[in-house]
Amino acid sequence: MTSEVPVRVASTTMLVRHAPNLQVMMVKRNHHIDFFSGAMVFPGGKVEPGDLDPAWARLAAGWADVPEEERGPRIAALRETFEECGVIAAASSERLAAFDVRATRAAMEAGKLSFLDVIGSNGIRIDLTQLGLFARWLTPPIVPKRFDTFFYLIEMPDGQEVVHDGRETVENEWIEPAAALRLAETGRRTIVFPTRMNLRLLAQSATVRQAIEAAMGRKSRQVSPRVEHRGAQRYLMLSPEDGYGDVEELLEIG
Repeated sequence: MTSEVPVRVASTTMLVRHAPNLQVMMVKRNHHIDFFSGAMVFPGGKVEPGDLDPAWARLAAGWADVPEEERGPRIAALRETFEECGVIAAASSERLAAFDVRATRAAMEAGKLSFLDVIGSNGIRIDLTQLGLFARWLTPPIVPKRFDTFFYLIEMPDGQEVVHDGRETVENEWIEPAAALRLAETGRRTIVFPTRMNLRLLAQSATVRQAIEAAMGRKSRQVSPRVEHRGAQRYLMLSPEDGYGDVEELLEIG
């Protein structure tokens, strides 16, 4: 008898800008970590207990305006964007001029500061309504680690720059979604299935505004790829209702 794999809630940030075409920030995972190692991904990670702290209600505009189940994931998306990219998105910028990103991230990594401490002690106010829900994916049961992942679209704030952390992420790259897909097709980038599918969806928009409007116009739906067995091979399948068209892809699990 096999025990059911637990599902963790996670968040992924699709940080976008227009320069001059629509670009998205992708980071390369360190080869020494145990999940998506070496892959180009969007910044993100698991929702942590601190992301659910009720104290966020006084520091986050829109706290009462977003669904309760998304409060933690939205905080996690902002926290992971800071930890992996050094960017505090969806925030008032006037307080960030003298902000020491490297020292603050080092203190967080050492457990001396929480993200809640960082936001509160620097007088920063974040706005949860600036995060647009782009997609939500549930990992199929066949995968060893399962996640219920919220993909959030966030516009890159003015006056900040992306700096990878050198620990979980070792490279960062602004790239047009279609260009990222071409690199994956030719083997010059490793990009996993959910990321590629959402890059393909993002590539349908020409501007940040169009991408935001398209995300707002999509019906909220949890995408759960199904696995189809064909002899010794297994395929990941998506239904047209998921919004990605008819998709099937050979599944390779190490």
